[in-house]
Amino acid sequence: MSASFGTDFVASIVVFLVALPLCIGVAAASGVPVALGIISGIIGGLVVGFLPGSSLQVSGPAAGLAVLVLEFVTEHGVGMLGPVVLVSGLLQMALGALRAGRFFQSISLAVVQGMLAGIGVPLILSQTYAMVDTKQLGTALKNIGGLPDLATTVAGDSTKLAALSLGVMALVLCFVWKKVPAPLSKVPAPLIAVVLGCLIGLLPGFDVKKVSFGNMLDAVNFVTPSSMSHLLDPALLTMIVTFTVIASAESLFSAAAVDRMHTGPRTKYNAELFSQGVGNTIAGLVGALPLTAVIVRSAANVQAGAKTKISRILHGVWLLGFGLLLPGLLGLIPVSVLAGVLLHAGWKLFNPPAFKAMWKTDRGEGTVMFITTGAIVLANLLEGVLAGLAVAIVLVAMRMSRISIRTTTTGDTARVELKGNATFLRLPKLIEALESISDKPRVHVDANGISHLDLACRSQIEEWAEQRRKAGALHVDVRLPSSAEPAEDDLSAVEAEQERVKQGRAERERADSVRDPVGDTVETEVVATVVAAERPPMESVRPPYPAGAASQSMGQGYGHTQSAHDHPTHSHPGHNHPGHSHPAHTHPGHAHPGHGQAGHPHTSHGYAGPSTSYPRQHPSGHPQHQTHPGQLHQGQGHQHPEQPHQPGHDGPPYPQQDPNGLYPRYVEYGQSGEGAGYWGPEDEWAAQQYGEGTRR
Repeated sequence: MSASFGTDFVASIVVFLVALPLCIGVAAASGVPVALGIISGIIGGLVVGFLPGSSLQVSGPAAGLAVLVLEFVTEHGVGMLGPVVLVSGLLQMALGALRAGRFFQSISLAVVQGMLAGIGVPLILSQTYAMVDTKQLGTALKNIGGLPDLATTVAGDSTKLAALSLGVMALVLCFVWKKVPAPLSKVPAPLIAVVLGCLIGLLPGFDVKKVSFGNMLDAVNFVTPSSMSHLLDPALLTMIVTFTVIASAESLFSAAAVDRMHTGPRTKYNAELFSQGVGNTIAGLVGALPLTAVIVRSAANVQAGAKTKISRILHGVWLLGFGLLLPGLLGLIPVSVLAGVLLHAGWKLFNPPAFKAMWKTDRGEGTVMFITTGAIVLANLLEGVLAGLAVAIVLVAMRMSRISIRTTTTGDTARVELKGNATFLRLPKLIEALESISDKPRVHVDANGISHLDLACRSQIEEWAEQRRKAGALHVDVRLPSSAEPAEDDLSAVEAEQERVKQGRAERERADSVRDPVGDTVETEVVATVVAAERPPMESVRPPYPAGAASQSMGQGYGHTQSAHDHPTHSHPGHNHPGHSHPAHTHPGHAHPGHGQAGHPHTSHGYAGPSTSYPRQHPSGHPQHQTHPGQLHQGQGHQHPEQPHQPGHDGPPYPQQDPNGLYPRYVEYGQSGEGAGYWGPEDEWAAQQYGEGTRR
């Protein structure tokens, strides 16, 4: 424990040395008293540092919000900063309580990097003016337009040249300090730049602008009811939303980056968002700058070996002590040096190599990144982020709407095969494909390969098919993902099928009431009904059983077992007749499975679905028996010659059920002639499909 505390103590000093110049610089860049930056840093350490969320990331005033705060203060005054930050903090607390922290992780990486770059560019432009002790012109575009005049002014002013030299010195140190040999490189570069700048600023000829600190307590500006009453101004409401979104996003993005730097406890995003809200609420109450988790301080904390939150708490203690006990030292810091430090921070946010890497990785995402950055520079932070999100969403929609359309033509028949995702974004391509086959009398549209078919595309396909039918097309076959049957199926067939389903359910209820001799309810297996709209093409299914398999009528419960009827099992050699009752022609001690003996007719069980029969011809030439739901079959007109029983031979086995308890629903029926026909309750439907000549 003592070793961990010692490491955290050292890390807190490192973080303090990094945070001090950043707090001062951000406040100066934001156009507010420097003391307000120190106060926000103290709150980030002593308040947010105690709260749960992330143990190692450090909060304070963020350079990313400096330009935004400057524009706000210039327009509305420092007095309105507190109420806006206060309400933003309350919104963050509400978002954390509502567990919205993870939402910020779902934002496109291109938008995030574009947002950071969009923050960096205005920061670079504003600090370019500060490096030469000149007041910036305002927006990024105005600052860009004023650069030529700025260069002319600096060239003719020795004081501004001196300030520029200090700023450039600080900037160069920040870029190259990591290349300095250890242990000197362990000292934070901003601290070295500030100390060196203070020393050079004391030399003759360097009459540059210095930081004006004053009394930290005098800078506190508590929120009053009168200031809160102005929050109904639409401009202030927009700024509240902007502060909330940007501060939350920057904090959580920083948390994700810090988590990749260490192997300790991971960030709890909702708790971290709530903690940041508490910090901003208190900062707003005292009129301080908005705060976020800052990646520069957090990285310094991790690299210094911090293990717990003690380091970030202590860094707040050091800031408080310095602000109260040594405020005079802050008056020695040249403003141009702080501008050089912040310009380096802005360049890291801009990160030009990231644009090249993003473009090489994914040009679509690279486009989103460029648009986000450009929109922020041209408009403002909130509008730029919204523009980037909109472009990212459109990009995702376009990519999710990729569709493959294959058109083939054979004689007077055309076929269109669709695969992928069909959304309204691909309607032009779909319409073009359908129109290309409109002159064919026979058309097939197979959309079974579509993963997602939205309402616009579905309606287009259905309307086109209806138009082709009205135009007199000989055959229009449309298969949609929710239906494997051609779309031109007559609706009456579906209604008839549904009526048969109802009848089957009623039969099943009656069958469930039948009990065997010992009083147990007869268990009946009923195949789930498949409506006509789900029936696969007849020719697409073949019987899976080899020649000689026993006939099995599905959906009626005709295939009974010995346990269901308590009859001993006997099979004639080579044939078996499940599901039929015959006149008594049995051998002593044996009974046919499913054949009721004299006085024991079978009762058919409820029909609950299409019937499937596997044709089999008896050796004696007798055709299969035709059965219908709700009928008793006692073998009328189906006399079989008695055959001697062959012990040990039970004939062909019953077909085995599949794992789901279902057999294939349909088989291909034979042509008309002796031995052909249809079996089961769908005799009418089959006859309509294949002709009355095959009915038996």
